[in-house]
Amino acid sequence: MPSMSNLVISTIVFFIVAWFANRYLDEQGLPKGMTRGVMVFLVASLVSWGAGDAVDWIQVKIEGPQAAAQQPSVNISQLLKAAGQQQP
Repeated sequence: MPSMSNLVISTIVFFIVAWFANRYLDEQGLPKGMTRGVMVFLVASLVSWGAGDAVDWIQVKIEGPQAAAQQPSVNISQLLKAAGQQQP
């Protein structure tokens, strides 16, 4: 299960890679368009996915597989009770 640090790091990496990719393609003289936008999106997505996976891998190496697997599970009935809602 992905952690919050995975989400934060991968989001930051996505925007950094997208900025650098756009800057590089501007320097190369590639005109802006849909193909370029999709290419930048795919590259940034793949790199951010890899960064998030690396964060999870490092977390497992530091905490161990048991600690990473013991994430609290969310039960819908507990959420409804906490919100004061009736169960359907």
